[in-house]
Amino acid sequence: MRTTILLTGALALGVAGRTLAQAPATDPTYNEEAPFVRNIRPDRPGQTVTTSMLRPGQFQVELGTLRQLPAAGSAHTLSSGLLRVGFFNHMELRLTQGYLHSGPRALNPEAGPAASFGLAPLTVGAKWLASTNQDARSQVVFLTELTLPKTGDRAMQLAKPVAGVRALVSQQIGQRYGLEGNLGFSQSGFRAADTKQGQFLYTLALNGPLVNKFGFFAEAYGTGRQSYTHGTTLGLNWRPLPGLRLDITAGRAFTGQRGTTLGAGLSVRLPH
Repeated sequence: MRTTILLTGALALGVAGRTLAQAPATDPTYNEEAPFVRNIRPDRPGQTVTTSMLRPGQFQVELGTLRQLPAAGSAHTLSSGLLRVGFFNHMELRLTQGYLHSGPRALNPEAGPAASFGLAPLTVGAKWLASTNQDARSQVVFLTELTLPKTGDRAMQLAKPVAGVRALVSQQIGQRYGLEGNLGFSQSGFRAADTKQGQFLYTLALNGPLVNKFGFFAEAYGTGRQSYTHGTTLGLNWRPLPGLRLDITAGRAFTGQRGTTLGAGLSVRLPH
């Protein structure tokens, strides 16, 4: 029942957003020079992936470090890098890989084996524009990703590929603010039985300027299947140039896998 509701919601979001975005070329909502469109909008730092897409010939690098402090268990640090490349036919290609840092060594030799650390598996993906115009105030984009087995360090390798898909929807508010939402599903493996173990994700985020070149990011999200982890992420960013942004974030999961996250990152787009 929950699966049916979420899939129906994804379809409704996609249809509604596509209808909003399919305006004629003379529509005043086409705003190529609006700061929300022109300035860099990275897919970090939270759970929400933006509808922002690079144009052919552009590329963008997003680097970040996240400190995870679970309510139970040991803290750990994950660094990640995302390379985005603008392609033709309203498509964007993506490569993502992380590195899980080693924790402190146990002083007690009987404490058991140390937790795995090292280079995480490689994820390849693509964004596909479903709207008719890349600069419209309402946008619908689809994201497909595949995390590859036998990539990364041996201790971090996966036995089966992990496939994921998301519907990304955004609505520009004024010239500078935006409301963005994701509805996604991921599963390990490609068998029908694997689908029954897949995980759902939904997010809702608001971002915009504060003062001068500083801005904010706030989101709420949920992920899981039978039981969900719900949390929030808040962040501040500084954008000295249209294609350069630095950010700091703090997050909190209130249900399920409870814990706190602290992060910082850098995103660069060339050409601007």
